[in-house]
Amino acid sequence: MSIQYYIILCLTLFSIGVVGVLTRRNAIIVFMCIELMLNAVNLLFTAFSSYMGDSDGQIFVFFIMVVAAAEAAVGLAILVLVYRHTRSTDVSFLDRLKG
Repeated sequence: MSIQYYIILCLTLFSIGVVGVLTRRNAIIVFMCIELMLNAVNLLFTAFSSYMGDSDGQIFVFFIMVVAAAEAAVGLAILVLVYRHTRSTDVSFLDRLKG
């Protein structure tokens, strides 16, 4: 399979994630879109690593997955605290936390 197909797939997934982050107001969906963007980058690293015959990209993907898991755990913990305070997961309500 050609590398161009992987690039197009990753570009599509990343674009869907960016559109989701910019248009959605629900914090859970925003986190899911961020994870989608990270997975698109991971797929592209893996495809280029396989294409070049080098395993450095796959090792880098492992570290990205560790950071993504930590981001999801901390982000969901913050989201639970915000929900307890505002009774909503809408990110437009986060300006209430200033004062």
